[in-house]
Amino acid sequence: MILRLVHAGQSARGPLGEAAEDYRKRLSRHLKTDEIFVKPARGTDQAHGVERALEEEADRLLRRIDPTDRLIALVIGEGGSSTALAKRLETWMNRGERRVVFALGSAHGLHKKILERANERWSFGPATLPHDLARTVLWEQLYRAGTILRSEPYHKE
Repeated sequence: MILRLVHAGQSARGPLGEAAEDYRKRLSRHLKTDEIFVKPARGTDQAHGVERALEEEADRLLRRIDPTDRLIALVIGEGGSSTALAKRLETWMNRGERRVVFALGSAHGLHKKILERANERWSFGPATLPHDLARTVLWEQLYRAGTILRSEPYHKE
């Protein structure tokens, strides 16, 4: 199974970029991972431009998602526990999912095209996170879920 993150933006530099890459590399020792950045849309400074910009981003993101991929839209809302995420990861592995793709929106979120295509919607909680922090949290939580499944001592209850 491959875990993939697709998002509008560019590779982060600095501490958050390093942390995200560190967790992704740790996870890659046990599961294949990759990350695809697409060009963020311009014109999000005007209300009527936001919808059009989000749709352009959605089109670029959807070109990177195969019809057979399981798509998880990362949204603001009520989050789940690390143990629940580990169970989801185990379910996907047991089901033989080829690739699970996580879509992370830009500053204005994800377009409805992505939300309609998504098999699931996930949240890290009700707070809005900066893009680079959300990216880091995703890779860390997936790494944590993997350690739970392997009964490694990383996760503390």
